[in-house]
Amino acid sequence: MTLLSLAQTVLRLGLSIVMGGTIGYEREQKNRPAGMKTHILVCLGATIIALIQQEIANEAISLVQENPDIAHIVKFDQSRLIAQVVSGIGFLGAGTIIVTRQRITGLTTAASLWSCAAIGIGLGMGFYLVTILGFISIMFSLSLVKQIITVSKVNNLEIQYVHRKETKDFIHQYFEVRQIEIEDVTFEVQIIEGEKYYKNVYTIDLPKTLTYADVIEELSMYSNVREIRLVAISD
Repeated sequence: MTLLSLAQTVLRLGLSIVMGGTIGYEREQKNRPAGMKTHILVCLGATIIALIQQEIANEAISLVQENPDIAHIVKFDQSRLIAQVVSGIGFLGAGTIIVTRQRITGLTTAASLWSCAAIGIGLGMGFYLVTILGFISIMFSLSLVKQIITVSKVNNLEIQYVHRKETKDFIHQYFEVRQIEIEDVTFEVQIIEGEKYYKNVYTIDLPKTLTYADVIEELSMYSNVREIRLVAISD
């Protein structure tokens, strides 16, 4: 096994810039917290670490070939540095996930950063086939899956109201009449400017003939309902 040539090193680093930048461009187009520069740096960093790991392995093998009598002393593990990348990138990805009481954002971006690091490792180790196929798969997943497969989103319906029992009975009666199934519900009491408000967050399954816009419009006509909004999980 010979040391990496300049051309091989430049090729791997160049591909990591192109692939990482392409994934980052897709995220930046959707105004996500990590864009082109972040993805390029993640991919480049992983590639550099993998290249260093390759060089360490190559030097160890060369040393053993030149001095066979020390073969039992020289030890190396090609996965040691790479394993640190796989675990360490999770901290960076976690920083892109934003959790509020209303929504969760950044999950897909965190996953894309982790995938970008995997691309960098593959390039640094010289596994071109699996890396290129992996890159194509990542871009397909980010850009085309939603256009090919339509997935009905589960949204939570947040309803703020007054007069607890009366309004709660009305909401449940409405759901029953409209054949809306309640999968989960959370309950909260708030006091705003001396007035008691109740807030329920419903996870519901709508029939095909009904939309969330219809539900919001119909429920908002009830005088005790103060506010209605959708609480979604976003990428």
